[in-house]
Amino acid sequence: MADQKAVEKLEELGKKLVDDIERESNPRFSTLSRTKSNIVYDKKTGYLRLGSAKEERSFLNVSQSKRFMQTLAISAKCHRFLKENLHTTIRGLFYQLKYSLGEDIEESIFSEQAESNPLIEDLEVALSLKREDLNLNANRKGVLAGNMKIIDRYGNDRVEIDCTKMGRSGWAIPSDVDNDIEFVDVKAKYVLVVEKDALWQRLNEDNFWRKENIILITPQGQASRGTRRIIKKLSDMGLPVYVFTDSDAWGWYIYWTIKTGSINLAYIANDVATPNARFIGVTMADLKKYDFLQNLTIKATELDLKRAQEMLNYEWIKVHKEWVEELQTMLKSKRKLEQDALEGPRLTFVDDYIRDKVKNEEFMP
Repeated sequence: MADQKAVEKLEELGKKLVDDIERESNPRFSTLSRTKSNIVYDKKTGYLRLGSAKEERSFLNVSQSKRFMQTLAISAKCHRFLKENLHTTIRGLFYQLKYSLGEDIEESIFSEQAESNPLIEDLEVALSLKREDLNLNANRKGVLAGNMKIIDRYGNDRVEIDCTKMGRSGWAIPSDVDNDIEFVDVKAKYVLVVEKDALWQRLNEDNFWRKENIILITPQGQASRGTRRIIKKLSDMGLPVYVFTDSDAWGWYIYWTIKTGSINLAYIANDVATPNARFIGVTMADLKKYDFLQNLTIKATELDLKRAQEMLNYEWIKVHKEWVEELQTMLKSKRKLEQDALEGPRLTFVDDYIRDKVKNEEFMP
């Protein structure tokens, strides 16, 4: 059904352009602008979204004709992938279109992937689809373990995956967690998102997810779209979501992209943002609560401080006094704290930290 819907939307786009040509009108492609000035924080929903500003590119415009042609080349390839029921990565698509325009023309349709990626996103916005609906995937990033099962229909196979039996590696979260995939028998109290894979491994070795009956996820740094999407899905099932990152601007930003979505992906925030997510640490306030952390801070770099200052200006962050205080404390002290520091007293201390934070509801909005 999803494939058919995508095919129909691509064919509607093609028919519209053919109609323009038959009417001797300049063929045009229109989409919502994805510039920062067109990003809106929707207080009602709790996430970022695109505004109403549009951008247009046409064939009979010298400054726009190349991007117009490139957009149609991507559309045509995606249409073929869907009809053939084949998938590729966004990198694979780039190589499919990295060829010369003709024997006497040295210029290629695409010379760098940095050209094709934004146009895929433009197509997503224009057609109200996700790239996964166009049979385009990205590299897998993120790992999960916990008391749930996954039904994965891939190719001609139907595979049932038990996430309690993934051993030390966990289940690798794919780029597409929507099409032909289903999450069943989810029997957990909450979802814990741990920024770093090293901490995920530590908690997995302790069987923390089994002892606490939770879903344990690591995005392995900044969360991919697939990981954000699965967090959103689990939240929609009624599971609380707690995020555990470093106490620095980069860790905090990982949290906020999970919670409100990101500027770059505001056009699909409804699918990937989890407004109900809560932050459990590490926080600057932990320095007062746990004496041993005082000797484990790290000097913040100028880039760290600049990023923290930028975050203070984000409308969706500065409305929370707790976050203003957190950011200002970091800027004043010029120190930061990694979540790994909680292993200082003993390796299993991090288990107690998380357990106490959740039990006492010591989290930030």
